[in-house]
Formats: sequence, C-alpha cells, structure tokens
Amino acid sequence: MIADVIAAVRERAPLVHCLSAAVSLNFVADAVLAAGARPMMTETLEEAPVMVQAADALLVNLGTLSTDGAAGIPATAARARELGTPWVLDPTAVGLAPVRTPLARHLLTHRPAVIRGNASEILNLAGAGTGGRGADTVHVPEQAAHSAHLLALATHAVVAVSGARDLITDGERSVAVTAGHPLLTRVTGTGCTLGALTAACAAVADPFEAAHAATAWLCVAAEDAAGAAAGPGSFKVALLDALAAVDPHAVEERALA
Repeated sequence: MIADVIAAVRERAPLVHCLSAAVSLNFVADAVLAAGARPMMTETLEEAPVMVQAADALLVNLGTLSTDGAAGIPATAARARELGTPWVLDPTAVGLAPVRTPLARHLLTHRPAVIRGNASEILNLAGAGTGGRGADTVHVPEQAAHSAHLLALATHAVVAVSGARDLITDGERSVAVTAGHPLLTRVTGTGCTLGALTAACAAVADPFEAAHAATAWLCVAAEDAAGAAAGPGSFKVALLDALAAVDPHAVEERALA
C-alpha cells in the first residue's frame, strides 16, 4: 500500500546514495531529507563503489554526466548489485548523447530494480525511438506504454514513465498516477527528486510498490505545493514542505482517485 511505503521511509530513514545531476544535487538532497530519508552523494571511481556499501538504496541519474561520474557509475552499480542493494536508473537525455546512451544500455546489465524516465527516454532505452530534445520529452507516456512493458520484461525491472499521466509497469502489472501539477516541469530537479524518492521507497518495499508510492508521493505533494505557491520559485520551496507534511493516507486516497 502507498501509505505503508511512505510511513516506512519516514520511520526507517534509509540512506540513499545519489549519483545525480550536478544541476540539482542540492535540491535532491533537501527533498530526500524532507521525505524523511538521508542522502549521500559521492560519484568518483575511488570512493563511490566503496561508499555504496553503507547505503540502503542507490540512484544513478545520468543528467549532467561528468567524467568522474562516467567512470564511477558502472562500478558503483555493479557493487550495489553484488550487495543486493536496490538501485534506480534514470537515463536522462539518452538518445543523441554519445556517452550516456551506451552507458545507460550497459547499466541495464547490472539489473536496476527500477528504470525511471520520461517517455522519450524509455522509448530510446527500449530501442524504439531516438530520444527527446535533451532532457525534454517529445512523447507522452501512453506512446511509450508498449515499449515500457517490453523493457520491463527484458530487464526484469519495474519501468516508471513520467508525464501528465505517469505509468508504472513490471511487465505483468501496470498502474497509472494522474495526480500532479504542471509546475513540476517549470523547475529543475523534480525528475531527479522522483528518482531519489523511488530509491528511498525501494529500500523499504518491493520495486513495483516503491515506484508507485514514490510517484504518488511527489505528485500529490506537488498539488499541495502549487496551492501554496505564487510561481515556480515559491513552488520549489513549498514542494519540500509538502513532501514532509503530506499525510500518507491522503497520498494513497488522492493517487488512486
């Protein structure tokens, strides 16, 4: 149940190792803390594969891929798999990018628990599209539904496709989340935050439930934040407050309405 997963994150405060986009590291860390989990961010080859041993979950986000990240990410994901630590792959901007696209495909061999991306990213990773425009999608989740289903079956991962109507599938079960707000697309780091929340939830629940709960959590919090915000700037601050304040049972009721 969504409420149980959110409550478990707040109770257990899992440590989430976030290999995430530099442009949003601070916001992701604040969001993880607001949700009740704990962030850790180390990406170098010398340290990240060692530090991940202390983590309860791992996020690999390819957003602003650095040389250090490109070197440290594969070994860190491999170590997480060896340890049985659940990890989330966010293949940001795969498509035209000549480094991150083959890297994302290689990372699939390390068996992520969840693959989370927009529709264009999921289509590309499934071999059915050329990607979006940078980190922006040119498709909607419904267009990626079949490819998400096939990708889930091929990788044994849960695939979460974000958009106006988020889709989540493990190849057999599928669910949609229709909550959310357009302001989520007007500030940097909300997709990265969803990946980190998904990792936090994966530390306390199975991957399908984790992806569902994290998506519902962020989307319902966004609705609350939008109601208290005057625009994108105040929305970003209000989103942190809403992640901390939202009632787990209210998230479940509103996400399933």
